Parts: sequence; structure tokens; C-alpha cells
Amino acid sequence: MYDDLLVPTDGSEAVNRALDHAIRLATDHDATIHALYVVDRRIATASSGELHDEVVADLESQGEDAVAAVADRAAEAGVDVETHVIEGTPDTEIVDYADEHGIDVIVMSPEGKSPRERIRSLGSVSDRVADDASVPVFLIK
Repeated sequence: MYDDLLVPTDGSEAVNRALDHAIRLATDHDATIHALYVVDRRIATASSGELHDEVVADLESQGEDAVAAVADRAAEAGVDVETHVIEGTPDTEIVDYADEHGIDVIVMSPEGKSPRERIRSLGSVSDRVADDASVPVFLIK
């Protein structure tokens, strides 16, 4: 039923609960987990609209660490995993990635909101993904 599962990560502890669920699904269905970190270009953009290279590099490094943590846990469980760090707006990139890579289900935590989103009261990335995704989204609290 599931061949490819997407686990978006922001490197927070909340991802671990979603990953536990994803690993069980992947084990049951002999599926591959795709770990995805999105470097939020909005955070790395100055008020002038220019990207700050140092901020992007730091966020990319955090992203590599975050997807590596997912990959390590999945590998320990004997689950195949692919890792990707991309740039963009998180909810849009997660939905686009799922569509472009034939993802069967997205498994994520609704508790990883960034401080920027809390301030702007835009709702969570997971809410927007659940609204826009063309595949099922499991929100693991």
C-alpha cells in the first residue's frame, strides 16, 4: 500500500514521534522513508530582499544534521531512507516534493512551528501541508 513515505524534519524533538510512526509503517510495507529538510528562504532573506549567504549556509548545515538523524534512526530499524535538503517555503516545498517523488503518505508532527510563524500567526506548516497535499497526511502529536 505504501512504497514511499515522506518525513519532513526541522530537527526538533517533535519529529521523533512522527518518525517512530513512519518507521513502523515503512517496516510493515517494506517502504522507503524520504527525510526532507526545507531551508526556509524567508528566514534567510534580509529586509532588502537579498539572501544572507551565512544564514543559508547555517540553515543548510542544520538541515543536513536533521536529515542525517532521521536516516540514522531509519537505518537502525532496517528501513531504506533517502535524504534531501532543499530551499524554499516549507509547506509548498513539502507538498511539491510529495507530488514530484511519488510519495504515498506524509508523516509529520504538528508541533514544529518556527518562532517566525508563531509571531505572524500564519498557522503551522503541518496545517498548510494537510490542506494542500494530494496524498494522506498523518499528523502525529
